[in-house]
Amino acid sequence: MKSVMRNHSAIRTFVILGLTGDPQLEILAFIFLLIAYMFSVIGNLTIISLVLVDSHLKTAMYFFLQNFSFLEISFTTACVPTYLHIISSGDKTITISACFSQIFFIILFGATEFFLLAVMSYDRYVAICKPLHYMSIMNSRVCRNLILCCWVSGLLIILPPFGLSLRLEFCDTVIDQFFCDASPILKNSCSDTWFIEQLIVFSGVLTLIVTLVCVVLSYIYIIGTVLRFPSAQQRKKAFLTCSSHMIVVSMTYSSCIFMYIKPSAKDEVAINKGVSLLPTSVAPLLNPFIYTLRNKQVRQSFYDTFKRLANVSKKF
Repeated sequence: MKSVMRNHSAIRTFVILGLTGDPQLEILAFIFLLIAYMFSVIGNLTIISLVLVDSHLKTAMYFFLQNFSFLEISFTTACVPTYLHIISSGDKTITISACFSQIFFIILFGATEFFLLAVMSYDRYVAICKPLHYMSIMNSRVCRNLILCCWVSGLLIILPPFGLSLRLEFCDTVIDQFFCDASPILKNSCSDTWFIEQLIVFSGVLTLIVTLVCVVLSYIYIIGTVLRFPSAQQRKKAFLTCSSHMIVVSMTYSSCIFMYIKPSAKDEVAINKGVSLLPTSVAPLLNPFIYTLRNKQVRQSFYDTFKRLANVSKKF
């Protein structure tokens, strides 16, 4: 018995299998992930910078969009660079402490993003249903408090299962994913993980239901209000202001539900690695384009800022 316990305690690293075992496909995966990561960081940093420098974007909507872009950068940075390093170095091992750090930040940023999407839907509700009171309701103090609530909620969601997981002992090292995820980590444990698994499912479902209810209720009221607008032009304009957010919400919920609302980790359920690429790499890449291409103010701000930079460079 003591020998078995020593073997368990001797495990200090996990092995990340990654997206594929084929070296040629791994090179393609490296190129795709590197390009997607670079463009997602550049795109989201562009939105953050535009909101900082453009006075026309100093409203609650763009304040939340700026924070959303920061979360997108943080989320993809927590996932992708580690795997890029694994491919480039050929060393597939990761220490248990590094693995737990990665999963902590992935879930923290992911959960916070869900709550922020709910806040953004409420912001759209106030803008369309109570336009005359929008500036007074969504003032800077309220916006800061809502952002703080998102972060605190994300932290409260992850702390209970994460704290319990730190006490686990492991008798296997393989993680069949390209980043550290809860399910393969629990599979590697020789401890009883039933309670932790139920807590993870409860936390995931709670986050999903609470945020989804906020989103759905907001858009029910928005649709009801918009349909009462007298002109078709007003209705079209109102729906356009919400379309970017609706697309992002649809992408986020549809992809993450497959990643985090799963059956028992002890079951032999294959994780869809293609689906996991959507929130970790593809969505952070697409979201800046979704918001800029469908938002006239952001496009105009981008063009104006680009012109100013071009004029400054000509002087030198």
